[in-house]
Amino acid sequence: MNTRECVSALIDGVVAGKSMDVFEQFYADDIIMNWNGVDDRVGKAANREFREFFSHNVEFHDIRVESVLVDGDQAAIEWVYEVTPFGGTRQRRKHVVVQTWKGGKIIRQAFYVPGQLWPT
Repeated sequence: MNTRECVSALIDGVVAGKSMDVFEQFYADDIIMNWNGVDDRVGKAANREFREFFSHNVEFHDIRVESVLVDGDQAAIEWVYEVTPFGGTRQRRKHVVVQTWKGGKIIRQAFYVPGQLWPT
């Protein structure tokens, strides 16, 4: 698959509620991820642990994509979602994810979340 096809498959999987399956399929072993440009989290194991923590601490109600841009091996996805953090109130959120792809895998991903840094 080319990058555009990979991004489309990733989006379809996340919207279908298969976020961890998508993670295993499309993220490189040496993935580097960060939130709002700080605190790089390096490696698939560390990022898997964080994703599992996050998914076990929120209830997802809705998730969709507003826009997608793919240019070569670079992609940007604008996500809109509603979640309720356990013990909290339902929230509507929007963030942009910027990805660098290589050989059908994401090697770098940055989440840009206005006004919020997720727990590290």
